[in-house]
Amino acid sequence: MPDQEPADDREPMDETAVRKALGKALALQARSLVEMTLLAGALTGMPGVGAKNQLRQFVQHELEDTYLLTEKLTALGGAPKVEVGVLEPAGKAADVLARLIEHEHEVVAALHAVIPHSGQEPRSEALEHLLEHVIMRKQQQTDYLSLALA
Repeated sequence: MPDQEPADDREPMDETAVRKALGKALALQARSLVEMTLLAGALTGMPGVGAKNQLRQFVQHELEDTYLLTEKLTALGGAPKVEVGVLEPAGKAADVLARLIEHEHEVVAALHAVIPHSGQEPRSEALEHLLEHVIMRKQQQTDYLSLALA
């Protein structure tokens, strides 16, 4: 299917910049998925056990978001490449959840960094909507976790 032409004088999508920024965001998203999965299984103590069920629900959303972001990157001609590094879910629940919140803020920032390159084409709006949906949900998750740690 040929690329959609921008309507009127609208700014076209900078596909190269989008692929680069989206690739970075996808790598951080993959880390998020793995980290939450590990925490949902490994947290201990009353605070940890209390958070596990909610983290399991978050993981389901993270999996879907990772799939959708991968699909979008591939549709734009990118090749997904992720390396999550070493994740250690051990420690006090409050400490590892605080670290997770920091990591989630990094993912949100990386997702947000894609938007300026998306242009004003119809497909740009679809990309922005996907990114905003993922950002909104992740922000709700971090808000929940922050309240749990308060």
